[in-house]
Amino acid sequence: MGDECHTTQLIDRDGVFNVEGLEKFVKAVRLADFGLSYAVVSIMGPQSSGKSTLLNHLFGTNFPEMDAFKGRDQITKGIWIAKGVGIEPFTIVMDTEGTDARERGEDNNAFEKQSSLFALAISDIVLINMWCHDIGREHAANRPLLKTVFQVMMHLFSPRKTKLLFVIRDKTKTPLKLLQPVLMDDIQKIWDTVYKPQAHRQTALSEFFNVEVTALPSYEEKEEQFKKEVEQLRLRFFHSIAPGGLAGDRRGVIPASGFSFSAQQIWKSIRENKDLDLPAHRVMVAIIRCEEIANEKLDRLTFDKGWLELEAAVQSGPASGFGRKLGSIIDAYLAEYDMETMYFDEGVRTTKRQQLESRILHLVHPAFRSMLGHLRSKALNKFRSDLEQSMKSGKGFAALVRDCSQSSLLEFDEGFADVAIKHVNWDASKVREKLHRDIQAHAVSVRDAKLSELRDSYQKQVTEALAEPIESLFDAPGQNTWPLIRKLYKRETENALSRFANSLSGFELDQATCDKMMAELKDHAKSLVEKKAREEAGKVLIHMKDRFSSIFSRDKNSMPRVWTGKEDTRTITKEARAAALKVLSVLAAIRLDDKQDKIESILNSTLMDDSDYRKSLEAAADPLASSTWEEVPRNNTLITPVQCRSIWKRFKNETEYTIIQAITAQETGGVKMKTRVK
Repeated sequence: MGDECHTTQLIDRDGVFNVEGLEKFVKAVRLADFGLSYAVVSIMGPQSSGKSTLLNHLFGTNFPEMDAFKGRDQITKGIWIAKGVGIEPFTIVMDTEGTDARERGEDNNAFEKQSSLFALAISDIVLINMWCHDIGREHAANRPLLKTVFQVMMHLFSPRKTKLLFVIRDKTKTPLKLLQPVLMDDIQKIWDTVYKPQAHRQTALSEFFNVEVTALPSYEEKEEQFKKEVEQLRLRFFHSIAPGGLAGDRRGVIPASGFSFSAQQIWKSIRENKDLDLPAHRVMVAIIRCEEIANEKLDRLTFDKGWLELEAAVQSGPASGFGRKLGSIIDAYLAEYDMETMYFDEGVRTTKRQQLESRILHLVHPAFRSMLGHLRSKALNKFRSDLEQSMKSGKGFAALVRDCSQSSLLEFDEGFADVAIKHVNWDASKVREKLHRDIQAHAVSVRDAKLSELRDSYQKQVTEALAEPIESLFDAPGQNTWPLIRKLYKRETENALSRFANSLSGFELDQATCDKMMAELKDHAKSLVEKKAREEAGKVLIHMKDRFSSIFSRDKNSMPRVWTGKEDTRTITKEARAAALKVLSVLAAIRLDDKQDKIESILNSTLMDDSDYRKSLEAAADPLASSTWEEVPRNNTLITPVQCRSIWKRFKNETEYTIIQAITAQETGGVKMKTRVK
């Protein structure tokens, strides 16, 4: 049995607490596994009164015992602990130094009080070992001990229900029932004489202690009888903490996992001569142990294989079942915490659990945020893909955006349900709002691109519908050129605008935007006409010369004219110049608004009849000496009046040779005709 009890010196004779030894003891006996299901039994009594012998026979321990043949020297020095063997519940047995050891001399009283207070503070059952012959004696060896026990009990700040089991050693023939009243009377007298704080002046002994008395025969003289009765007494320690047991009504038990720390702190307070506030001490132990347990759980979770794998998976992409897996991991560690702290103060363990849960959530929150990021990216990519595919359906763009947006947000919500954990109501609204903004931004980007494509397409259609016909009309400018251009412009523009408006309806644009785009297409058509007009106006001299040549050099049947001498060169020249001047008047201004102007009449009056023109200059200002036309806006002016004069002058100079050639041809033809007549 000795090998099973793990006997350890807890406090040496100098009062030094063996922290390392206690930790080894706690681990060796797996004390932390017992929760509240353990008891602490200690013994007090005079030196060489057989305390260690009694404990060894009661609990199967192996504390050193006195050898009667070597004298009554001090055997137990300080305080020792061991595991009770074969006892249920788990029992810690504590052997203390004798209370009247001569080896300590003057230091005995101080250590006696300290060790007594320590034993009372941590023990559920205290055995008071006393001699039978001391009962009823005024100067009995046990009286100072009892006085010390009662005095130090006052230092525990509040009553701690402790079982005091008086073990009368070397009993005589006097029956126990006769000895017990005498002993109880002695105990009560000692209690009554002990100084008590004001708060406990009227407190009965029974508030602090449950007192029982038992007696044993002499070990030296009646060893077999002693062992037999000790075996009977041993049975009393089975189920000692159950209701009705020796320590059945104990109070404020420290959970087994906190025993080591609690014992250290109690001894420290005793050595520093501080009062022991046991309720506060239990709370303090609960705080320290619950925090230690919480730290241990957090440390283990930090390096948990399942958590590390899940965290790594999240770094590379979405992790399926994230919330379920993470919740299971967290539950496991919180369950371990609950199991290991279940016997500590409820308020403390609840507070520390909340703190542990908060720290765990802080640890895993970055992974949760990463998962939300993956969900947002996945939902956004889905929106992009769905929108691109659905645009082939021919459905309106705005309706497609609504459908695809709703589908993507629903996927995010469903994904979040898989990511969320039950331990906290983390809000994903900001990430969802960011997703919605990203969806809207992408939708706007695609819409703008599609609108740009649509605008370019219709502008191209308008260009194709107007460009060549306008060029064709300007090839032979005449009286109907601008009316035909206006008719063409109106027809094609209205047709394009109608189709464009229908195409825009699917985008559900606001009226202002729609009007703006319609206006841009209309402006494009107008700009195209104006551009073509300006291009042709830049080639006006060529057009004028072509028109002049087509009339002057060809007859009414468009056949090349043969100058025989009979033709009226002056009249033909005037007609050809008039036609060229008509070209100049047509190309002098843009006439899309169908407003009448006087450009043609001014050009005719000023350029066709030079003599009349010179006479008019004397009476009035020259109408061509200006950079604008009357009633024609500057932006519609293609060729200014002064430019018309210059162009006309160049035209006349460049066509003069053609006229001279015609006249020369006529003269040559006339001479030949006369020669034939002769």
